[in-house]
Amino acid sequence: MQGKKTYQEQLFTHFLLSERIPEHNFYRRLKSVLDLEYLYKLTAPYYGTSGQKSIDPVVFFKLCLVGYLENIITDRKLIQHSSMRLDILFFIGYGLEDKLPWHSTISRTRKLFPESVFETVFTKVLELCTLKGMVSGHTQTIDSAPIKANASMDIIELKVP
Repeated sequence: MQGKKTYQEQLFTHFLLSERIPEHNFYRRLKSVLDLEYLYKLTAPYYGTSGQKSIDPVVFFKLCLVGYLENIITDRKLIQHSSMRLDILFFIGYGLEDKLPWHSTISRTRKLFPESVFETVFTKVLELCTLKGMVSGHTQTIDSAPIKANASMDIIELKVP
């Protein structure tokens, strides 16, 4: 006998995000490795003392890391992608009902910090991942493509060192 599944919204449901993410999932492992509490002290000088509360700096840098790892170059796509992935929501500490920050909030926060803060954070993230065995240095990949040069042989000049 052929079955037919029909979808019906449930008013109440029992759902734990942590139960849906497998133990070997990359973002679950990354969450257990990264301790980014030092970010609060590192980024404190760049925030004011009044006004609305900003995005959590730990969430911001985790979203930046997701963008880098997933090769997402726009903030709109980053937020859209993150909202659809349970493992990323778990990684950044958001639940199913939590609204992710606006893409413009990510853009404005990115402009808030100098380049040195980003270098410090990502160096520390790489260090933590290496210490926990998530990064090994035995494989190297190089991507290249031969491109035909578009230069005139008449304008080549001999340069003497």
